[in-house]
Amino acid sequence: MPSDFAPPFVRARRPEHKQQRREAILEAARDLALRRGVRTITLGDLADAVGLAKSNVVRYFGTREEIFVELCSDEGLVLRDVLLPRLADVTEETLPAVLAGTLMEHELFCELVSQLTTNLEHNVSYAAAERLKVSSTIVIGELAQALAARPVGLDVAQAALLITATSQIGAGLWSASRPSEVVLEVYAAHPEIVPSGSVQATLERLVAALAAGLRAEPPMSATGAARHTVKA
Repeated sequence: MPSDFAPPFVRARRPEHKQQRREAILEAARDLALRRGVRTITLGDLADAVGLAKSNVVRYFGTREEIFVELCSDEGLVLRDVLLPRLADVTEETLPAVLAGTLMEHELFCELVSQLTTNLEHNVSYAAAERLKVSSTIVIGELAQALAARPVGLDVAQAALLITATSQIGAGLWSASRPSEVVLEVYAAHPEIVPSGSVQATLERLVAALAAGLRAEPPMSATGAARHTVKA
């Protein structure tokens, strides 16, 4: 049954109408992902949510996965816009809490990143993958420049590596904190193995350790700088 997102079907012919249709599909994907998680959502679910046939949805996005890859790029920009002003006065002491806390506020970004390399990127077009990777690289670069400008003891390459690692580790921790029903049953039977501590507190400790390790590195030569090259 179509959801509240579904408008009466009218074929989109003008460019602005096609863009509106794309945005409606992305908004439906955003809502469903927050409520149910990406893994369970089918192309049919998305089609129903916007009142389209599946064949019409793929006119705008080639595959189900491309919808979520596009959404991941959008959510990365949202996170960047929140994090950049927070980095303006960050210090070495406040850095772990700022990075970990901001990431944990963006649950949809965490959900999407946790699915990205193991699932979503494996069924997209070259163009969709290119948009994601270029956008991610630009976002990481902007954040790294802002972080390296602060007195935190990191150069731009180290800052980029720290930001990338924080997002990837944090997304994994966030995903692990939402176990399946069968894992919850296991935890109920064996409470001694239930992970302790909050996700954010754990991530803060890891960010602090990673940052300390990067600060302790010997200075790099121009040729050695390649070891900090970040692949988004």
